[in-house]
Amino acid sequence: MVSAFATYQAVPGDSLYPLKRAAESTLVRLSADDAERGERELDSAKTRAREVASLLGSADDGPLVSKTLKDMEDSTRSGISRLERAEPRSPKIKKFARDQKEMVGPMLPQLNGDQQAQAEGYLDYIEGLAAPQ
Repeated sequence: MVSAFATYQAVPGDSLYPLKRAAESTLVRLSADDAERGERELDSAKTRAREVASLLGSADDGPLVSKTLKDMEDSTRSGISRLERAEPRSPKIKKFARDQKEMVGPMLPQLNGDQQAQAEGYLDYIEGLAAPQ
């Protein structure tokens, strides 16, 4: 039980992190349909955003942040694509986009130039997914 909790809490750079990612990938592959796969991919993207936040300011934040931002975008694009096929105009997509914007936006000042450009590109992508307010 302790190792399962430690794996769930792992962040990029931790020894248990590959196991965490393998478990996430398995859950996506075992999903019953595209809608469920899409939702799990979006959950993975949310997890990557939390991991970026936890990495900021750490000694390893350079390459790990960039890779985690890339993984977050890949999961988002895959999840959105699957969910749009299964549930066109799903309100889940708009909610996801708003939540991610609130999570990633405040990180921008803490990112270096390349990471900031990467995160801004991601925010531009999800901006088109959220309904105007």
